[in-house]
Amino acid sequence: MPRDTPGVSPVAVRRRRKAWGAGYVFLAPWLIGFFALTAGPMAASLYLSFTSFDLLQAPRWVGLANYQRMFGDDPRFWNALWVTIRYVVLSVPLKLAFALALAMLLDKGLRGLSFYRSVLYLPSLLGGSVAIAVLWKQIFGYDGLINTALYDLFGIDGPSWISNPSYALETLVVLRVWQFGSPMVIFLAGLRQIPTELYEAASIDGAGPWTQFRRVTLPLLAPVIFFNLILQTIDAFKAFTPAFIISGGTGGPVDSTLFYTLYLYQEGFGYFRMGYASALAWVLVVIIGTFTAAAFLTSRYWVHYEDKR
Repeated sequence: MPRDTPGVSPVAVRRRRKAWGAGYVFLAPWLIGFFALTAGPMAASLYLSFTSFDLLQAPRWVGLANYQRMFGDDPRFWNALWVTIRYVVLSVPLKLAFALALAMLLDKGLRGLSFYRSVLYLPSLLGGSVAIAVLWKQIFGYDGLINTALYDLFGIDGPSWISNPSYALETLVVLRVWQFGSPMVIFLAGLRQIPTELYEAASIDGAGPWTQFRRVTLPLLAPVIFFNLILQTIDAFKAFTPAFIISGGTGGPVDSTLFYTLYLYQEGFGYFRMGYASALAWVLVVIIGTFTAAAFLTSRYWVHYEDKR
């Protein structure tokens, strides 16, 4: 604020500037981290997306060649995009539905709620690890736990789920759904905010459990569902570790688990086409941004907040 601002004394101006200075000092670690670790690398990646760069020689400007190759002459790009979209469409709704069902079960006033909540949250802590991916590979292998149970209980000789292109992606979807802990806890917090008087009034009016769920729970829980939907969709698009470990880094069988991020990794660190990998990364940013924007645009039709009239 300038010194000659009408109605403001020089002393007040100096105090306000000191306050601003203190604020910037406290913000300095975040600002340094943002520009050095986020904004700077993003700008460098955007530049590299228009170059041919193999980590050994200086980047060579090629303009839109990477994007032209991606959209016009790279069938693996389209396959990776299709596999990833299928993964997102299958895993996100199933995961949210499973998490909401368990949250409603825990919201019934069970004894030892803190214990059950902690135990059910564990899959979210462990699910993204390499160890769990290796364990999942063993469970769904030909001699794994799933086929052993199928044979012992029903006499069914099951396939090698992770080696069969018809089932490989679904095994990763199951792993994704198993990591339900984080959205479950958020759903549980949202359910605790719904007044019990609304359920009592609905019960008096003759509404059964299913009607109460549709007419009371879902509308009042819509903001929480929307929040979980955005987070889980973005996270599903970025999935990498399960496909990398279970497929051995190849995206097999027959590229049936070739996630977009895995293909990006192959191009950048497998074939050292860093320029092309940067272009893939920016297309992924646009795709995630488009899905997120579409969710926000459509939310006005089904997400209702208490402070809105």
